[in-house]
Amino acid sequence: MKQQLDYLGTLAAQGRISRREFLGRAAALGAGAALANTVLASAVRAEGPVKGGIIRAGLQGGESTNSLDPALNLSQVMFSFGKQWGEFLNRLTPDGGLENLIAEEIGSSADAKTWTIKVRDGIEFHNGKTVTAEDVSATLQRHADEKSQSGALGILKGISGIKASGKEVIVTLTDADADFPYLMADYHLVIQPNGGRDDPNAGISAGPYKVTVNEPGVRHGGERFANYWQGDKLGHADQVEIVVINDATARLAALQGGQVQLINRVEPKVVGLVKRVPGVSIEATSGRGFYPFNMFCDTAPFDSNDLRMALKLAMDREEMLDKILLGYGTVGNDFPINDAYPGFPASIEQRKFDPEKAAEYYKKSGHSGSILLRTSDVAFPGAVDAAQLYQQSCAKAGITIEIKREPGDGYWSEVWNKQPFSLSYWGGRATQAQMYATALASTADWNDTRFKRPDFDKMLQAVRGELDQDKRKALYHDMGMMVRDEGGMIVPFFNQFIDAVATDKVTGWVANPQGEQMDGYALAACWLSNA
Repeated sequence: MKQQLDYLGTLAAQGRISRREFLGRAAALGAGAALANTVLASAVRAEGPVKGGIIRAGLQGGESTNSLDPALNLSQVMFSFGKQWGEFLNRLTPDGGLENLIAEEIGSSADAKTWTIKVRDGIEFHNGKTVTAEDVSATLQRHADEKSQSGALGILKGISGIKASGKEVIVTLTDADADFPYLMADYHLVIQPNGGRDDPNAGISAGPYKVTVNEPGVRHGGERFANYWQGDKLGHADQVEIVVINDATARLAALQGGQVQLINRVEPKVVGLVKRVPGVSIEATSGRGFYPFNMFCDTAPFDSNDLRMALKLAMDREEMLDKILLGYGTVGNDFPINDAYPGFPASIEQRKFDPEKAAEYYKKSGHSGSILLRTSDVAFPGAVDAAQLYQQSCAKAGITIEIKREPGDGYWSEVWNKQPFSLSYWGGRATQAQMYATALASTADWNDTRFKRPDFDKMLQAVRGELDQDKRKALYHDMGMMVRDEGGMIVPFFNQFIDAVATDKVTGWVANPQGEQMDGYALAACWLSNA
C-alpha cells in the first residue's frame, strides 16, 4: 500500500490529480485520513514549489475605509494582505510554537523583565534599505504609543523602555512577562522603515511581495520581491491579488468560475455543495477563533450584570452550533478561551440554556422593552441567521430582541467597538494572557465589551509574570470565571476556519489552526500547479 500511496501523493503534488481524488484513492487503499494527509504533505515538500503566475484570493472582510497602516488592521482582508507585504520579528507555527524571522533570537533576563531582540543580518526593505535594530525599535515604540491607535497597544502596555543598541533591541518591562516572544508575533507588528513613523500607510516592509495595488474595499495586490530574504520558502507566484468579495454567494461563484483560486468564510450550510465541486477542496480547521455577541458593560441597559446574565442564559448554544455552524465548531462558555490554549481551565462548568433562570435575572434587572442587537453578513458566516435564532431563544425567556441588519461596508469602523450590542468575530491569540490583554484589559483599545475591572487587570499582570504553571492555571481559572459571570461577552461557539481551495490549480496548502487562509500566509506559501 505504501508504494501506491507514495505514487498517488507524487501525482497530487504535481497537480496531476486533485487533492480530493488523492484522498478518495487513498481511502480505497485503506489509508486513514491522517496517514493520507501526512503522505501528501511530504510529497508536496519533496516536489518543491513552482515559481510563476498569479494567485488570487476572494476574501470577505474588506472595506473602503481600510488602510495599509498595520496598526489599524482589524479585518480579514488587511490581515491577509499584511502577511504578503509585511515581515515580522517572528510568527506562530501551526503547532503553536514560534519561528524567528527578522528576530534571529529573543532572550530574557532571569526575571523576565528585560528582553533582548537580536536583529538578523542582511534583510532588505522593499525600498532597498537594510532592516536595522533602529527600525525594529521605532516600530515597537510607535505601536506602544496611544496616538498610533494600534490594535497591539493593549499587549504593549507593560513596556517601560525600548532602545536600540548595535544589532540588538532592548525592551524593558514594568512587570515580568514570560510570554513576551509570543506577543511579538501579533499581526499588527509589521516591521517598517523608521517604524512607519514617516508614512505608516506606505506599505513598505520586508515581506515576500511589494505592494502594487491598493484599492480599499475593492482589491489589493503585490509583485514578488526579488530580494526577499527567504525567497525559497515564500513568495512563489509572480503576483498575488486579493479581491474583496464580502458576499458569500459571490465568493463561491468566483471560485467556481476560476476568477480566484482561494476563498475564506465558506458558510457551513453550503459546505456539502462545495465538496461536490470538481477540483475544489474544503479546508476546515479548528482553532481559537470565536464569534461573540458583545455587550458594553458601561452602557445602559448592559451596565446591569443581571441583564447581562439574563442574556447569557437565554443563549441556546447547542442549537446555535447545530443550526448556524452545522457542527463546524464547539460550544463556547462566555469567555474567550477554549481547549486549544495550554492551561485551559476545563473545570469551569459549561453554561446551559435556561430560559426560566434567564427570565428571573431579566426581571431582577428591572429592564423593560426591546433590546437592539446589530448584525451584518460580514460579522461572521451566518451572523444574520444567528441573530434571528438568538431572538427566538430570548423570546422563550420573555426578552424581546430587535435586530438591525447593518451594511457590510463600514461595519468594522462604525458598528464594532462603537455600538453597545453587536455581533463580531475574534481569531484568538497565541496565549491566554495575550487574548485577555488585547480584548479585556481595562486599557486595551480593542476592549469591545468595555469590561474594565482593576481586579481583573491585577490578575492579568500576575499571570504574565508567573512562571509556576500550577499557579498560572489557577489564575487563568479565576480570570475565566470572572469574565464568564461578570463580563459582557456572550460566546455561543468557537468556530472552525472554513476555507475553499481550487486544489486542481493551487498546491502547497497546509492547515494552520492559528487562523484562516493558513493564518494569512496562503497566497505567499502556495503555488500554481502548472505555472
